[in-house]
Amino acid sequence: MRGAAAPLRHPPPRSGRREQTTTTPTTETHLDTCPAGGDGDASVHGYISDKTKYRNRLRRLEGQIRGIDRMVDEDRYCIDILTQISAVTRALENVALGLLDDHLKHCVLDAALAGGPVSEQRLGEASEAIARLVRS
Repeated sequence: MRGAAAPLRHPPPRSGRREQTTTTPTTETHLDTCPAGGDGDASVHGYISDKTKYRNRLRRLEGQIRGIDRMVDEDRYCIDILTQISAVTRALENVALGLLDDHLKHCVLDAALAGGPVSEQRLGEASEAIARLVRS
């Protein structure tokens, strides 16, 4: 059995920009951009070409989760609710895998080509993200 569940956090207000952080203990600043080759200029994130697809899928998942909430409110059969939770979980994992794939093909690859500390940071972040997905 896994450890105790993490406490629920309230999402930040939509009007403000969330601060980007990393869970890796490091003395380097967390970079919120992807390096673009060796010239040091920042480029867009790897998922940008599929951003609309990802946002649409996340909105559908949001609707599915609201549907699960309604099922609980309406005292629906436990197995039906668990089936829906399983479907949402699989769909969310697919979104995560797509984002990870885009990150590896764009951000990590560009950082590796650029070399230096950014390269090591991106590889470490990717390894940690993969480990989190495997554990979930």
